[in-house]
Amino acid sequence: MKVLGAMIVIIVSIFASDGEKVYEKKCASCHEAFVPVEKLMKNFKEMNNTMLHLKAPTLNQLSFRLKQQIGDPRGDEDIHRMEVSAFIGDYLLYPNKDKSVCMRDVINAFDTMPSMKGKISNDEIEAVSQYIYSYEEHMLRQKRIKPESFENALRRAQKEDKIIMIEATAPHCHYCIKMNREVLTEPEVVSVLQKDFIVVSVDVSQKSLPLGLNASMTPTFFFVFTDGTNENVKTKRIPGAWNKEDFLEILKEAKKAKRKKR
Repeated sequence: MKVLGAMIVIIVSIFASDGEKVYEKKCASCHEAFVPVEKLMKNFKEMNNTMLHLKAPTLNQLSFRLKQQIGDPRGDEDIHRMEVSAFIGDYLLYPNKDKSVCMRDVINAFDTMPSMKGKISNDEIEAVSQYIYSYEEHMLRQKRIKPESFENALRRAQKEDKIIMIEATAPHCHYCIKMNREVLTEPEVVSVLQKDFIVVSVDVSQKSLPLGLNASMTPTFFFVFTDGTNENVKTKRIPGAWNKEDFLEILKEAKKAKRKKR
């Protein structure tokens, strides 16, 4: 079973690599790759695509919506990939706005794409499907602060005089996904976190939180303050999902609390 799993990972990674080439050659002229969610929301909900003038949905939009709307996102990933791939193949050959997974505000901004029948092979469809499926998750990992273990974070916090931010999450938590897509990858938030914080992310469905902490909901953010010793650690708990402006204010308040706790 482990060998089979490893083979699937290798095959998917090969398809993803080939898929990027297919995307660049046959899709990129219309589908931009990544635009931050906050900009996308403003562009479509407030400005009817007059801000960005996009020709088609972006790759991060498609990646997210396909995985949410097609098949069972909570089920077996390999089966889910096949379901998404089958949908993409059908849509590329027989495009129809009635089948679109995009939100109505988005799809209404575009004309129906031309059919790619005779212009793309089955292997290319499979390759680009695997690339699209993995795209948003891969990009979000690149754009947000890389989480560390609590042990490493504690050592760094004591040495660098920083605040530890523990993020309590769960895999299928809607608001955790929302925070990750819309807030924790925003450049302003990333900049503040890089300067003054060390991030720890804990999937509470799999692991316990450190320091005996408990989260009654996800996401919950804990800010851990240390004076340089393991014995004198204090915490501040902030539950819930927030927009960018409110979360920046929360980080600002955490820095003020750090100064007060000295």
